Amino acid sequence: MAQCDLSTLQKELLEFARLRDWQQFHAPKNLVMALSVEASELLEHFQWLSEAQSRTLTTDKKHAVSLEMADIFIYLIRLATELDVDILAAVEEKIKINNAKYPVEKVRGSSKKYNEYD
Repeated sequence: MAQCDLSTLQKELLEFARLRDWQQFHAPKNLVMALSVEASELLEHFQWLSEAQSRTLTTDKKHAVSLEMADIFIYLIRLATELDVDILAAVEEKIKINNAKYPVEKVRGSSKKYNEYD
């Protein structure tokens, strides 16, 4: 299992883009569109599977899914770099927000959205 930190990934991906003169194409709007495309490609792998099948992917399918997940993560990292967003801080903030929106005692076992429960 590879271990690296987010800062190292950001530098590596920025250098990858710079070496290929692709940074000119990495405007935030383009990166967001690419994220959407990659998310759709991930969705394709699950489109016709049952819930049970989606939990027991073949080795080949799981590998293909992992590569789509990596594509999504790469574009998300590039977007965070381009917008100068500390994505880890944003995740920590969102976890706190979700904890407040979805208190365990009110939502445990429910799939309702935060504004649908009493």
